[in-house]
Amino acid sequence: MILDADLARLYAVETRRLNEQVRRNPGRFPPEFVFQLSNQELVQLMSQNATSNGRRGGIRKAPLAFAEHGALMAATVLSSPRAVEVSLYVVREVGKHDGAIAEILAALRQLMQPPPAARRRIGFL
Repeated sequence: MILDADLARLYAVETRRLNEQVRRNPGRFPPEFVFQLSNQELVQLMSQNATSNGRRGGIRKAPLAFAEHGALMAATVLSSPRAVEVSLYVVREVGKHDGAIAEILAALRQLMQPPPAARRRIGFL
């Protein structure tokens, strides 16, 4: 999991811009991709990281937490050069695996075929 502020820093955008894009594209971010921390989780996070409270310019509301797929999906909705670079990298990596996946599927199809039936000879031996 990665928090919204850390992911925004990684993609070179403001946290509010990242969160805005998540809200504008809810279909791209199902609950298993991104969720908001509960108040209890926020309190634990603040105590573990010595984060200041909202009155002093710290976190004012619970941040979003992104799973691996959510972090990659965020790259597709952001237009910063870094986000575009990450999107292209992912597409290229998936493209490299297409051939290997096709070979695995062909081998599985071959294994799923029933063995040829033994032919009984007709006539006298």
